[in-house]
Amino acid sequence: VQAKKSGALITSQTKLFFDLCKAPIIGITGTKGKGTTSSLLYEMLGVSGRKVFLAGNIGNPPLEVVEQITENSLVILELSSFQLIDLEKSPNIAVVLMVTSEHLDWHKNTDEYINAKKKIVENQNEKDTAVISNDYPMSKKIGEAANGQKYYFSTKSEIANGAYYKEGKIVLNTKDKIEQIDITGTSLLGMHNLQNICAAALVAKLLDLTKNEIEKGIVGFKGLPHRLEFVRQVNEVRYYNDSASTIPETAIAAINAFKQPKVLILGGSSKNSDFSTLGKVIVDSNVSTLILIGQEANRIKDVVASAGFSGLLVEGLRDMKEIVTKASEVAKTGEVVVLSPACASFGIFKNYQDRGEQFKKAVNGL
Repeated sequence: VQAKKSGALITSQTKLFFDLCKAPIIGITGTKGKGTTSSLLYEMLGVSGRKVFLAGNIGNPPLEVVEQITENSLVILELSSFQLIDLEKSPNIAVVLMVTSEHLDWHKNTDEYINAKKKIVENQNEKDTAVISNDYPMSKKIGEAANGQKYYFSTKSEIANGAYYKEGKIVLNTKDKIEQIDITGTSLLGMHNLQNICAAALVAKLLDLTKNEIEKGIVGFKGLPHRLEFVRQVNEVRYYNDSASTIPETAIAAINAFKQPKVLILGGSSKNSDFSTLGKVIVDSNVSTLILIGQEANRIKDVVASAGFSGLLVEGLRDMKEIVTKASEVAKTGEVVVLSPACASFGIFKNYQDRGEQFKKAVNGL
């Protein structure tokens, strides 16, 4: 603050990168899905032979690669609200995925969070492009601030200018042309990942990739660690690591990704999340056992109890080995065990990566 008062120029790494970058920037933001969508698009562009850099929270720190970037390159930049909040330029292609009210432990309120996210489109010009989720009110609100061409994507309804999911295919409706993308070879599970595929395929199409290049990218991409990552099958029970799930919406997506009965490991440190919808989804789905861990265990327990959960409820376990051992004891043949905590990881674990790695180690030790 003192430096600012004395006239010093305060800048962030992201702001500096936007000033120095010679190539078009594809910026991707959203409460969840940024890493998967960025990496999937990177795979597609790699298939097409483009010179592309993946930077931001995933990939390389932007300033480390800026000197290698030429005007003929493309840059995919994953952008969180923290990186966007003081940005004065917007990317050439801005992608707005699912936006819900996360990080209210850091932002003053929902409005501040939305205003930070809006920076991804606010400084675009009429030649720029915004690709926006049509399925989330907050995402659409951010999209309203875009000045360039707008395209939408959805897994819930057909879209006249953009992409949507229908009967096992992604339908691309752009530039007066309709094309169907086959996604049968994808490794990604769940409806939330279909949204990510829609977004990546739509951007790829707007960059003139062929149907074949897009499909090859989808098949070639094996997903990211800690995001519905299949770990192992033991005694006809499959184990999935979804440790990157730090909000209720992603735990709901994980529950909906599996038809089989589930043992669900939930809980962690607080992000002031509202668990009421998650509680209803748990009761309405075939979750047979809930293993509750961490600081939020009691709050989740109260929510699922008031929603009418009648399955087995386990609490009081202190470390991952104990948690996984218990899950293996209660899981029946044909069930899946899913770590999808819906909470931050601090407390028992260093971060969500540490939580996921400990889960995988414990599962591989069964």
